[in-house]
Amino acid sequence: MSITATGGTSRPTPDAAPRTPQRASASARGTGRTLPTGKALLAGLRRLTGGPEVPGPRHAMIGLGLLALGLLVLAPMLLTDFRLNQLGRFICYAIVAVGIGLAWGRGGMLTLGQGVFFGLGAYAMAMHMQLADAELQGLAAPQFMLTFGADMPWWWEPFRSGLFTVAAILLLPAVVAVVLGLSVFTRRVKGAYFAILNQAMVFAFAVLLVGQQATLNGSNGLSGFQSFLGFSLYDPANRRAIYLLGAAVLILLVAIAWWMMRSRFGELLVATRDAEERVRFLGYNPALIKTAAFATAAVMASIGGALFVPLVGIISPAEIGVVPSIAFVIGVAIGGRATLFGPVIGALAVAWAESSLAETFPSGWSYLQGLLLVLVIAILPGGVASILTRFRPRDGGPGSDHPHDSGQPDLPDQPDQPGHSDQPGHSDRADHPTQPDLTVQEGDRP
Repeated sequence: MSITATGGTSRPTPDAAPRTPQRASASARGTGRTLPTGKALLAGLRRLTGGPEVPGPRHAMIGLGLLALGLLVLAPMLLTDFRLNQLGRFICYAIVAVGIGLAWGRGGMLTLGQGVFFGLGAYAMAMHMQLADAELQGLAAPQFMLTFGADMPWWWEPFRSGLFTVAAILLLPAVVAVVLGLSVFTRRVKGAYFAILNQAMVFAFAVLLVGQQATLNGSNGLSGFQSFLGFSLYDPANRRAIYLLGAAVLILLVAIAWWMMRSRFGELLVATRDAEERVRFLGYNPALIKTAAFATAAVMASIGGALFVPLVGIISPAEIGVVPSIAFVIGVAIGGRATLFGPVIGALAVAWAESSLAETFPSGWSYLQGLLLVLVIAILPGGVASILTRFRPRDGGPGSDHPHDSGQPDLPDQPDQPGHSDQPGHSDRADHPTQPDLTVQEGDRP
């Protein structure tokens, strides 16, 4: 029995067991709070990740399994060669969308210039394939250079090697993204300014390619490929194998994106998006975190561009300009930019709609695309995937991968203060300093 004295009056209260560290930890776990331990920083960053947006291992494996079933099994069985090749083109766009979802959805960086990195990977692969075809035909240079009577530039020569081409596809966009990211993020450029800078970059890149008539065939682009890695592109079996390669790469990159979202880097990335100054105060460099995510998205876009060339058979400035870059973002926004599978679903759906509806309404697709973006932003800011998260159980409900994620940051337990009691019926008088609240426990009396 304990006696509580408040303002000169006393009343008995039920005995309460002392709050041991074990009981306090259990209480904290039951309420979703975290004790102020040495892991408080990591736990605080984890609570900023928006738990329902990142599936747990079980749900991620189910989603990846369904994606693999649809793309690797059902699509080759049900679609014709033409439709399957068309789906392969959509898969390349979905690969770009995975990177945008990581950079924009998790990092808050509106990347409107992914066409640059898509073009870097695509042109690197196209140059290699042009040189391989020229070698098979016994030509010293690609056919379009001979038509213009131009000599092959020296920077084409290394792309004869397949290893150099793969290294260029992976490293060249990463280097460009790191240089650009560090120069921008260290100056704390973000938001609309970063998006406008990306658009200006992709516009300048497209204009540069159009002006390279003798070396990159200008606005016509590079096309007329006959082989890929020594296999004829005229064989339907080889084209089907290239499609399967693209689908497998997409699934692998989605798995990598999930791992990054669930890792400590993913937690830092979301914390930087939501509270950049707090992350800087805690000793992290937000510029490095953003640059790493930006470079990862650039590499994914480059991989998508490299697979685009053998699947579609052409790459030109029209495929990497401002409009395609905006289309990438629209697909991600419609699907759900902060989710794992939303960008993939949105990119596939928008690409299919563009291909299908543009055949029937060629002049109205652009207006419909803009209308879709406006409707999503106004009605579903989280994209179509947010409809499912609204019905996902929370607070440890059945099916929840985040048992105590209620969407609000958890706070560490506060030390017991005079005037605060966990006992029923005990009023809080801490806001009245003139009426002290003193608790006398048994054993404390002399």
